[in-house]
Formats: sequence, structure tokens, C-alpha cells
Amino acid sequence: MRILPAGAEALLVELDDLPQTLGLLAALRAAPVEGLREIVPGARTLLLEFDPLRTTRIALAEVLRGLRFDAGTAAGGELVQIPTHYDGEDLTEVAALLGITPAEVVARHTGSDWFVAFTGFAPGFAYLSGGDELLRTLPRRTTPRTRIPPGAVAVAGGFSGVYPKASPGGWQLLGQTFVPMWDLGRDPPALLQPGQRVRFVDAGPRPVVEQDLTPPVSQPVEATRPAIEIVRPGPQSLLQDLGRPGRAGQGVAASGAMDRGSLRAANRLVGNTAGVACIEAALGGLELLSHGDTVLAVTGALGPLTLIAADGRRWAVPRHAPLALSDGDRLLLGEPEAGVRSYVAVRGGLGACAPVLGSLSFDTLAGVGPAPLAAGDRLPLNTLHLGLVGEAIEAAPACPQAGDMVTLDIHLGPRDDWFTADAIALLASQSWAVTPQSNRVGLRVQGERPLARAVDTELPSEGTPLGAIQVPASGQPVLFLADHPLTGGYPVIACIARHHLDLAGQIPVGARIRFNIIERTSS
Repeated sequence: MRILPAGAEALLVELDDLPQTLGLLAALRAAPVEGLREIVPGARTLLLEFDPLRTTRIALAEVLRGLRFDAGTAAGGELVQIPTHYDGEDLTEVAALLGITPAEVVARHTGSDWFVAFTGFAPGFAYLSGGDELLRTLPRRTTPRTRIPPGAVAVAGGFSGVYPKASPGGWQLLGQTFVPMWDLGRDPPALLQPGQRVRFVDAGPRPVVEQDLTPPVSQPVEATRPAIEIVRPGPQSLLQDLGRPGRAGQGVAASGAMDRGSLRAANRLVGNTAGVACIEAALGGLELLSHGDTVLAVTGALGPLTLIAADGRRWAVPRHAPLALSDGDRLLLGEPEAGVRSYVAVRGGLGACAPVLGSLSFDTLAGVGPAPLAAGDRLPLNTLHLGLVGEAIEAAPACPQAGDMVTLDIHLGPRDDWFTADAIALLASQSWAVTPQSNRVGLRVQGERPLARAVDTELPSEGTPLGAIQVPASGQPVLFLADHPLTGGYPVIACIARHHLDLAGQIPVGARIRFNIIERTSS
């Protein structure tokens, strides 16, 4: 057993193989350890996230070294058949890599059982072990795609799997299935569970079918009930709260607000409890209409904020202060001058729809939660009988602008030993530009020189914590943020310090980042 730090509040436990990993996982689930919050299994690792107020890294490592457990198994019982249309983007390239025909790739993929070893990456995504020996030799792509379609059937790194939702990914695409991997109307929502057998079935040519299973946000409400209507949503407006922690076992990441401090501050200003859902608006352009008398506050990014009265009069109003709106008033968020995301809290909270798995947050990677807000959505307000409306915040947190240099503190590890000494020095010495491909899943950054690996072999899929700095084969890092995948197959060279995660969520495209190493790995 090898125990590596993964940021300040997580450990990565590395074992010899999948059976040992499954054995340790079973032992930890059978006898929960004090302070252990999340367990994310990988091919030969467990990522353990812990509460630093209840345990320490050293104490948790001592418990792990004292555990006795038997090797588990991925093989199991119930057979699930998945009809697949084999017309994936990488089918021809995969055949060439293996020195066989595309038809033989399909025959090998469908010719034997796969086994559900563990779940992760995204809700409903299962890592399937076994299958054909030749297919298990396929590597991941050098650079992951920014979008893989839902239902894509893929192989890489010794596993096969099906992407439940549109998401980034670096696996080789063989085809597509229209069988939903994740359905909240099903119990359990994930089709594939650890221990099951899976057999892919060639379903012939793919029909042209588009499905949108995202639940609507807006619901009919009483005309007399105070509400906020979305006149214009801007580039992206989402409901976000503090997320849904504790569900990694279902393949569900916490998600939640990118800038949690700003969400809490907005709620305090209007008299809500800190974790009430707010509107997270990226890049401005959001226009709201008040039905009835309401109290709002806008925090986070800095930029113009305009109140437009029902009679057409308009004037600038401050951010980071409670604002009283009358019936028919509109509030317009302009393009940020600094930062990226604004948070709009409404006194009483938004009662638009029921929580999904305990949260109103929308996870853009997994597609879990109420859908992104759209023009015409009417969000009724909950009644708040108690609580005070706060005072304006005199010194709002500074937000970075395009062109700024932003310093992020980082902890090296868990996989810094996969990189050369020069790469570790380069990580901290050169600046990294934030590219337009950045979003709630992560910041993609570009440096003048890529980071060189010392280890060139494939990394079996393993857990990735919030703030992980993952480095694909291109050598250009990806900084994992609120909607990051739970697992990944590229080494994590470092993790963003917890106190700089909110800042990372406000870094705009065009800014530059420098990494400041505050902790080095001691293996």
C-alpha cells in the first residue's frame, strides 16, 4: 500500500491491482472510519476525502496501514445487454492501431462479457473490466476531447464504458447506444452496478434520434405569489447552492457554486441561510423581472448593475448590497469588469423546483439538477418569516480581469513523481494562459512549454479531487473545478489549495496564472 497526499483534505491510496482495491473498498464500507467523507475507487487506487476537523492525514494513514482485508473480485452475476451502433469516430483509427479490421474490433468488443468493476467519472459511468485481451491494450487519446456525445461507447486503459451524458473525455470512441445509463426515475438511477456482467450487442446502423431528458425548471405558480422571471439568461445562468457532497459512491460529484464565498455572502445580504440556492450568472447579460415586492443582492464578479423601474426609469445600483425591487422592476447584470460569475440571491430563496439528490445545483458535466435557466422561466419565492436583511459589504473580494496575473497556491501530488524535475520547476516558474475552452468543469491553460513526463506509461483511472491539476499527454494542464469528473486517467501533478478554489472559479479567459507551491509530496 502506497499513500500519497492529494491536496490538504484527501489521500490517494495506491494498491497492486483491481482485486486489492475492491477488497480495501469493501473493508472501508463495512467499518467506516471517523472523519472519512468520500471514497472514490479507481483501477488500483482509492481517493479518500476527509474532514480535517475530525481527523488528520497522518491519523487516517495509520488506520489504513492497520487494516486487514481480502482481495475482492469484479466478476459477478446479473447480465445486462447493451445494444450498440458501431460507428464511432475512433473505430477506424483503433483498428489501425491494433492491426485488425474495424469489423474485427466490433467482433472482439461484443464477443465476451465485461464486468462492472466500479463507478465514477460521472453519474451512471461504469468502468468495465475484462473483455477482449487485445482491446485492453488501447491507450487513451493524446489530448482529451472537450465533448463526447451521450451514449458513446468507448475503450481505453484496460476498460470499456458508456458515457451517460455529453462530457469531456479521452477514451477511444467505438460507437453509441441509446440505452440511458442514468435515469432519476429509476431505482437505482444508474443502470450498471458493481458486480454485474455486461455484454455489448451490435445493433447495426444508428438511427437519427435526439433526446432531451433534462427536466424543466419553471413550474406553474400562483399569480399572486412573489416571483422572479428570467427575461434574458445571458450566456449561462444556473441554479447553484453548496452542492450534493457525499454521493461519490453513486458516481455523483458535489458540484455547487464555483465561488462559494460569494454565494454565502449574497445570502447573508438578503437574510437567507448561507447555503440557499442562488442564480449563478456567467459573463453577465442576465435580466430579471420582479413579480411583487422582492429583495435581491448580487455578489461575485464586479461590473455594472442597472435597476429599470416599471415606468422605464433606470439607474445604476451597487453590487454587494441588498436591493429592494417593486412589482414590475427589472434588474440587469452587465458584462463583468473583473471576475466571471455573479451570484443573485433572493430573500426567501427560489422555490422553482424540487431538489435533485438533495441539491438545486446543476452539474454541467453530469447533467444532474434543474436545467439551465431560460427566458420566460418564472421562479416563485419561498416565504421567509424570520431573518434580517444585511448591510452593504464595504470591501467586496477582488476579482481578476483578463490580462491579470493570478497566483494560485498549490500542493504537489499525488502524481508529481510522474514528471521530470524540470517539469516541476516549470510548473511554478512559467505563467499559464487561461484558454476559451474553460468552463465549470475546469480551466484549460496553455504554457509556452509543456510539462514533460518522467513516466510514459498509461495511468489506470483513479479519483480526482476538486482542484486537481491534471496533465494530459499534451503537457498542457487542466484545473478541475466544481463540475469536474470524479475519476480521470491522466496524472495529477498538484492540487489547488482549498483557500484559492473560489478565486480559481472567478478567473476569466485571457488571464494568466502562476502556481505557488506551498507543499511538496513526501512519498
